[in-house]
Amino acid sequence: MAIVVKNMLDAKGRDVVTVSPDKSLLQVAEILHERKIGALVVTGVDGRIAGIFTERDMVRALAEKGAAILDQPVSSVMTVNVQTCREETTVNALMEMMSSGRFRHVPVEDGGRLAGIISIGDVVKSRIREVEMEAEEIKAYIAG
Repeated sequence: MAIVVKNMLDAKGRDVVTVSPDKSLLQVAEILHERKIGALVVTGVDGRIAGIFTERDMVRALAEKGAAILDQPVSSVMTVNVQTCREETTVNALMEMMSSGRFRHVPVEDGGRLAGIISIGDVVKSRIREVEMEAEEIKAYIAG
């Protein structure tokens, strides 16, 4: 049985840190730091995904525009073409998406609404659990 995103969300929870597009980059940096996270989802008034902002976006913005960018809204530098997945997406498909797109966070959508977020760490944990279960099954088969 293939592990899907829903299994990962059920195990880790569905909470997602979100901000409005008008938050300043300094405010967003403080949230990332306080929550010890690497990304947050930018949502519009309708609750739909407007963008995603990651540590990489912060580094790029600072390198290109300098510290003055910290007063600008997150909407000015967020990634707007957000790659999302669904709860039915398999771990293997998600790994391929993350590898080919070179990103580490994927929001989960359900009916156009934000349903969670999966990080590369979540994927790694899931794969490790899957491999451990397979190893136990093999041991049980050999022993039995």
